[in-house]
Amino acid sequence: MEQFAVFRTPQTILYGRDSFQQVGEEAVLRGKKALIVTDHVMMNLGYVTECQKLLKQAGVASECYTGVESEPTDEYVSEALVHLRQTSCEIVISLGGGSCIDTAKAIAVLATNGGYIGDYRANRTKAVNAPLPHLAIPTTAGTGSEATDVTVITNTTTQVKMMIKQPAFMPTVAIVDPRLSVSSPPHVTAATGIDALSHAIEAYLSKKAHPMTDMFALSAMKHLIDQIEIAYSDGENIGAREAMSLGALQAGMAFTNASVCLVHGMSRPIGALFHVPHGYSNAMLLPAVLDYSKASCTDRLADLGRLFQPGIQSNEEAADVAVASVTRLCASLNIPNLKEWGIDETAFNQSVSKMAADALDSGSPAQNPRLPTQAELEELYKHSYNYQFTSEANIR
Repeated sequence: MEQFAVFRTPQTILYGRDSFQQVGEEAVLRGKKALIVTDHVMMNLGYVTECQKLLKQAGVASECYTGVESEPTDEYVSEALVHLRQTSCEIVISLGGGSCIDTAKAIAVLATNGGYIGDYRANRTKAVNAPLPHLAIPTTAGTGSEATDVTVITNTTTQVKMMIKQPAFMPTVAIVDPRLSVSSPPHVTAATGIDALSHAIEAYLSKKAHPMTDMFALSAMKHLIDQIEIAYSDGENIGAREAMSLGALQAGMAFTNASVCLVHGMSRPIGALFHVPHGYSNAMLLPAVLDYSKASCTDRLADLGRLFQPGIQSNEEAADVAVASVTRLCASLNIPNLKEWGIDETAFNQSVSKMAADALDSGSPAQNPRLPTQAELEELYKHSYNYQFTSEANIR
């Protein structure tokens, strides 16, 4: 652990069933007009209409930006920012998955600090002015973005996913209502669930981990491991949804304060170049990266292994169980590998060098227990392309 540690969270966190009903009361404390950043799925499900009704009851007017159609891009940010300024909104509310929340984070900061969102990468520009108040309401149990000071925005010119981390990007309020995640179909539940598990695991393995992040990471892993398959097979199971939502929230708090590692570093270039949703690309990489890192983090991986199989005495055996159990879990959730997703192998191999360089440039791999070279990263990408998720993975 470093000599001292920092632990940042939103100012207010509301979680549990029906916490969504408090959005109006939280919003009116911070302004009189809100821009809801969302997508057409949330519109069709009626969540946006419900949000607007709750805001109106509290005396808050609202406008909507529904242009988030994929992983967040700088174009979405620019469009939504224009809409916010034209309508004189004082608050930003994100309602949806991580793409909506990350887009809203960028808007809240740029509204008061100006510039292009990419300027804030690697602290080249610092947000010196307080952002607009941002109420983040996740509808998937996965990204944990409602509790992080990170936003990931794709530069549509360079096709690079820009990982931007500054305290100003932390939402003001997180409202985590598991009832909103019931609408997630099984494949989204699987991808976002493994995304959340990746956050918790990487926060625990990170070189920047400390006792506070360990506490949240371990709790998140336990919630997610115990309930993800139940939520996947029975989406109406509100108990499983509640555990998943809490696990994703805790994982978000863990990784924003401890950092993610190699999985996320490798995942972002796959999303930028081949448009694989972030949760899936993390899941596609997680078992192979854990296997690659195992020798450098045996004791910590052993703690994960014992969550799957308590009572294992040997750390080496428990670490093997961790890798095999995560592989089996991905198989049970029908996670495809990169080839099965439909990525052309020739195009993928031609992009491997750029992806490896972009991954290293992001900074996340530097926190991994085992630090890869460019050449090792390229080989790991190629290995992951055909990686076999199997329910027969060797679990002792």
